[in-house]
Amino acid sequence: MSGRIKEEDVAYIRDRAPIDEVVADYVQLKNAGGGQKKGLCPFHDEKSPSFHVTPSKGYFHCFGCQTGGDVIAFLMKIDHLTFTETIERLADRIGYTLRYEEGNSASSGPVVTSGTRNRLIAAHAEAAKFYQEQLNTSPNAAHGRDLLTKRGFDKSACQQFGVGYSPDEWDGLTKHLRGLGYSIDELELAGLSKMGQRGPIDKFRNRLMWPIKDISGDIVGFGARKLASDEEDQGPKYLNTSETPIYKKSQVLYGLDVAKKEIAKKRQAVIVEGYTDVMAAHLAGITTAVATCGTAFGADHIRILRRLLMDDDSFRGEVIFTFDGDAAGQKAALRAFSEDQKFVTQTFVAVEPDGLDPCELRQEKGDLALRDLIARRVPLFEFAIRAELAHHKLDTAEGRVNALNAAAPLVAQIRDKSLRPEYTRLLAGWLGVEVEIVTRAVAQGAKAAPQQSRQQVEEVPAQQNFRPDPNEARLILEREVLKSRLQEPQLFEGDLWSSIEPGAFTHPAYSAMRTAIDAHEKISPEVITDENLRALFTELTVEPIRADGKPTQLYVASIVARLREVAISRSIADLKSSLQRLNPVENEIEYNAAFAQLVALESARRSLHDLALGSL
Repeated sequence: MSGRIKEEDVAYIRDRAPIDEVVADYVQLKNAGGGQKKGLCPFHDEKSPSFHVTPSKGYFHCFGCQTGGDVIAFLMKIDHLTFTETIERLADRIGYTLRYEEGNSASSGPVVTSGTRNRLIAAHAEAAKFYQEQLNTSPNAAHGRDLLTKRGFDKSACQQFGVGYSPDEWDGLTKHLRGLGYSIDELELAGLSKMGQRGPIDKFRNRLMWPIKDISGDIVGFGARKLASDEEDQGPKYLNTSETPIYKKSQVLYGLDVAKKEIAKKRQAVIVEGYTDVMAAHLAGITTAVATCGTAFGADHIRILRRLLMDDDSFRGEVIFTFDGDAAGQKAALRAFSEDQKFVTQTFVAVEPDGLDPCELRQEKGDLALRDLIARRVPLFEFAIRAELAHHKLDTAEGRVNALNAAAPLVAQIRDKSLRPEYTRLLAGWLGVEVEIVTRAVAQGAKAAPQQSRQQVEEVPAQQNFRPDPNEARLILEREVLKSRLQEPQLFEGDLWSSIEPGAFTHPAYSAMRTAIDAHEKISPEVITDENLRALFTELTVEPIRADGKPTQLYVASIVARLREVAISRSIADLKSSLQRLNPVENEIEYNAAFAQLVALESARRSLHDLALGSL
C-alpha cells in the first residue's frame, strides 16, 4: 500500500481545484450575484435552486438539505469516493503529480506516485482490450464463448461487462504490453505478469477474464475463471489479481462502478457471490447488484456501502444478501448476521430453495424468477433465527428449551430495540411456547450484551439541535457578523473584532464559532475538529451577506456596533436587576460601584447606537 498523500499536496489540490468547474460537471450553475453561483442541489430533490457555490472561497452549501463543504467534500459525496481517490482524481484534473509519504514499516509496500498509479491503470485498460479482442476473435477462445453462451450471456452482454479471454500462451499479454512501452517492472507491479524460469510470463492463461473496476470506473484487477480440466490446470477455479498498489480485494466490490448510482437512488444494495451472478442480476433488471472479489463480505465492504446508502440513524435502506442454498451459503448468511450490527440499514436474505445461484436461476427460469427471488427476501434476523432453530428437534421439550437458549441471544443482539418485541413474539410462535418465557430469555441475553453508552444514545439529538435556525429573528444579527467575519475578514480593521463583548453571541453554535475564530490566525475547515462546527463554517462562508451590493467597512462597522449595543443592553438589564436587589444604605460601596458601571454601560450603549446609525 502506498503511503499517505503529503499534506502540502492535499492543501495545494484544495486551493487549486476550481470548485465551480468541478461542480459544473454535475450541476447547471447560474450567476447569483455577489460572486456566487447557484443551481438545483444534486443531493436532494428540489424545484427551486438552493445550492450555492462560492468560487472565491472554494465552498458549496445547500440551504435545503444542509450539505456543504469544499471541492473535496463535494466530489467525495457526489461520486462516493474515498478521500485518497478524490485527491487523486482532482490531481489528474489539474495535471498535478502527487507525492506520497513513506509507510511506517516495510510491510507497507512500495510507495506509488500518482504518475505510477496512472501507468498501472492504463496497463490494465490495455490488458482488458487485449483480453476482449481475444474472446471475440481467437479460435482458441471458442470453448470460453461456448461456456458464456450456456450461462445465458450473448456477445452483447459480454461486451457490456468487458468479459475477455486470456490466451493459452506463456507470454501473449506480456509481449503485447511490452510492445506498447510498459516495462517488466510495471507489469509485475500491476499483477499482470510474473517471472518464470525463462523470463516474464503472463499471470493468467486460458481463462475467462472479468475486469474489476474501482468505484470510479478504473480497471484495477481481473477475476479469472479457468477453462481447462483439473488435469491440465491445477490452479483454483477462480483466480483473482494479487494485492497490488491499486487493488485491495477487501476494498473493492465487483460491479459497483455501474451500480453505485442506482444503489444511492434506490437505497438498496444486492450482494451476490460471483461475477456471473452480477451479470445475471443486472441483465434481469436488478441494477443494484454487486459482488465481493474472492473474499468474504467484511467491514471494508460495509464502509463502502455505508457511503452509498448515506447510513445514519435517521435512514433505513436495504442490503439484500443472496447466498447459495447449501450449508456454505447458510454459513455465509450467519456470518453476515454478526456484521449486520454495523449497519443501520435493513438487511435481508434471498435464498433460492432449489439451491440455485442467481446466474443458474436466470438461466433455468428466466429474468422474472430472479426478480421474484429478490422480492421474496426475508429479514436477515428471521433467517438467522430460523437457521438456528433448524438445528434443534422442536417436537421435543428438550429440543425447544435448547432452541430457546440458542435463539434468544440472537434476538437480544438486534440493534434496533423496537424490533426485539416483534421477534420475541415470532420466536415464541416458532417454538410453540409462551411469549413471557421468551421475553425473559431475551432480556437475560440483552443484559449479557454490551449496552450503548448514554453519550451514544443522545449523540444524534445533540447533533440535530446544534444548527441554529438561519431565519430566527433574534439571531440574525449574530449570524450576519459571523458571516462577514468569515467571508470578508479584511474589513475588520484594528480591534473591531476583539472589541465584541464575550457574551455577544448567545447561541451555543455561534459562540463556538467565535471561539474557533479566536483560536486560529486563519480559520479553515481543516483546523475545525468538530463535524457540526465544520458544517456551520461552510454554511456561513457560502450564505450571501445581507448588504446591498458588496460589503464595505462601513457596513461591517455598523453590524458590529449593533451587535455590541444589543449585548450591552442585556448587561444593562442584568445590572439594573441587581441594583434593585441592593440596599443603597446597607451596601453603599457595592451599590455605588454598580451604579457607576451602569452609567458607563449606558454611555457606551449610546455611542454604539450613534455609530450604528452613522455607519448606515
